[in-house]
Amino acid sequence: MDLGLRGKIAVVCASSEGLGKASALALAKEGAKLVICSRREKSIRETARQIHELTGSEVHAVEADVGKPSDISKVVKEATDKFGTVHILVNNAGGPPTGDIFTLSDEQWQKAHDLTLMSMVRMTREVLPLMIEQKWGRIISITSFVAKQPADELMLSASIRPGILGLSKILSNQYAKDNITINTICPGNIFTKRQEELSKTRASSKQMSVEDFIASQTKNIPAGRYGKPEEIGEIVAFLASERASYISGVNLLVDGGLTKGIH
Repeated sequence: MDLGLRGKIAVVCASSEGLGKASALALAKEGAKLVICSRREKSIRETARQIHELTGSEVHAVEADVGKPSDISKVVKEATDKFGTVHILVNNAGGPPTGDIFTLSDEQWQKAHDLTLMSMVRMTREVLPLMIEQKWGRIISITSFVAKQPADELMLSASIRPGILGLSKILSNQYAKDNITINTICPGNIFTKRQEELSKTRASSKQMSVEDFIASQTKNIPAGRYGKPEEIGEIVAFLASERASYISGVNLLVDGGLTKGIH
């Protein structure tokens, strides 16, 4: 299936590894040109090299922290300087730390707010004028299933991520007339480095081995396994495509059936 992405310009945030990298690779396979960013310059340049070698697509790497407004502006400026515009934005950021109401400091709450919610607000605000002018755009924000079904130890994430869902729905209503779709993806347990770290934390708190903990967790997933990063990347590519032009304002769970409610 031709997704109609050849030649489109995509900005993918936090894409040196994990879900961001998988999303960037999926878009590049469909012929999109990429601007990718990460706080780690060496890692993001290596990722750009890998994606280019695998797909032949042009990939521009930017060292940037999406928790900082000035870095967000830098990413979009480099995208427009190099490619002229932005057609696709994939909002993504590393997850905030675990903790509870007593252990999480005000500084951690503020940092999580800037990294998780305000990065999406600021990046979207930067690219929307370009999309409105060209009458075509796709904004996809990667969040987490905890935006729908909170997990106790992920207090920061579960408190802040629902704001992304609400804002995305409002923006999808406002800019559908400009041929801009705005959706969110809520991944379940996807086996990334972040998931591995969470598994270690949770296993330690339960005095279990990591292997036993993962086995216990997959029992709660109807699919019987953790997801793969590429399974999120392929959904990103589809939602960015012409084939998904009538899908907007959706909060899509990709969790193997983990979340229990009707959504």
